[in-house]
Amino acid sequence: MDSRAAVATAEALSVSFAELASALRDGTGSGCSGEADPMRRVADGFLDGLAEISRLDAKSAALKAWLAAGYSAAAEALAGPATSPEDNTGQEMALIAEVACALTVSERAAGALLAEAHALTTALPLTFSALQAGTISWQHARIMVDETINLDRPAAAALEAHFLDPHAVNPARGFAGELIPGRFRHKARTWRERHHPVSIEKRHTRSAADRRLEYAPDRDGMAWLSAYLPADTAAGIWNRATTAARALQGPAEDRNLSQLRADTVATWLLGGSADCISGGTDLSSGRESVGVGGVPSPRAQVLVTVPVMALLGRTEEPAMLDGYGPIPPSVARRLVADGAESFHRVLIDPRDGAPLEIGRTSYRLTKAQRQWLRLRDGKCPFPGCSNHSLDNEADHILAWAHGGTTGISNLGQPCHKHHRLRHTTAWKPAAATKNEPPSWISPTGRHYASEHPDWEPPHWPPELLEELRLQHVGAVIDDPPVDSLLPKGQLQDHH
Repeated sequence: MDSRAAVATAEALSVSFAELASALRDGTGSGCSGEADPMRRVADGFLDGLAEISRLDAKSAALKAWLAAGYSAAAEALAGPATSPEDNTGQEMALIAEVACALTVSERAAGALLAEAHALTTALPLTFSALQAGTISWQHARIMVDETINLDRPAAAALEAHFLDPHAVNPARGFAGELIPGRFRHKARTWRERHHPVSIEKRHTRSAADRRLEYAPDRDGMAWLSAYLPADTAAGIWNRATTAARALQGPAEDRNLSQLRADTVATWLLGGSADCISGGTDLSSGRESVGVGGVPSPRAQVLVTVPVMALLGRTEEPAMLDGYGPIPPSVARRLVADGAESFHRVLIDPRDGAPLEIGRTSYRLTKAQRQWLRLRDGKCPFPGCSNHSLDNEADHILAWAHGGTTGISNLGQPCHKHHRLRHTTAWKPAAATKNEPPSWISPTGRHYASEHPDWEPPHWPPELLEELRLQHVGAVIDDPPVDSLLPKGQLQDHH
């Protein structure tokens, strides 16, 4: 398939979608044309449409994988052979960054897509053919890629053939596409474990080296914390947490088992005692040293950006926790009060929501300037990167040796990975401003804008607006004018 064939295939897929939608609107999408009940015929048509959409999704995913693999091969050919391991790493980083920006996905997702596309198009022909035919889904294809990682070619081919080749020796009962992805993963993993050429003892020792802890922000002031651990360790933690949580249950305990289990583990990890989790979820007792469920407050070197009115308790606007996002103002007040040595409080301008100036002009990059960069960028400024680590590296956009200054408008704060990308590949940052991070220009000349925090005007309490209005009624000259103190339009709206 060449590039023109790929475009033709994409156009054919779009036509298929259009024809399907038209058929469903006309009520002719069902194969049950002899059904006496018209409503049943319509319902069957929509169900048939869902099944057809699923097949089209699979075909579209196959085309996407083929395009990704094709671009990877073409980019490698254009770059030429690497002259050193560092050069090879730089070429790979630049390739992944280009695909990530083109698809507006994270670099992790782009890297995974490229790896999966390469595996499907070069090592898993049966899986790729089934995906192109629409008989398995993209989830099934990804599972096959996952379960054949670290297998040699014969072992991978045997696993693939077991589920997708009906003529294989002792094939699976039923086609892979007939199983939901979760069940297919279980069956594929079971077969892999039974037929793996390397003993499970050796594989476990190797995999144990990859143990890690992961953190993922979520909505409503919450986050996920997960750990990749040896199975016995994970099971032991789970069982111990469950036993401890059940011991806390009783008539006076209003938390369910899941909440008690989470509070117990959090208390252990933060170094609290068992007594810390026996007090329920009452936050009005004045004990500012504990949070929800009596869990001790964490200590970390982070910025807490708090609206002035929220800090005073006049509004319920969310504060911003660096590296996470919006948090309830009550949590922000507790963190600021309880973690004075660890948390840096930054008030925001009540007029437009921008962070108040915390730095000063200096020849050298000061600690205050670094904090300002963190406020301006919110994270590493490379498109799609979500790295909030404290060791992000301040970088002159225009090098000092070439006349660049040490001002905020000439500074970026990329993470170590993207700092290296800038200096080892053709990726370059473009101009920045005091309030906006630098955008980026890829090796192909494409321009990608950086994400930056959206500072919103804070909400002023109605009673305070009324008080200010009354103070300025009849005034000929305001010093300063009240309109300059308020978010645009709020005073007029209050009128």
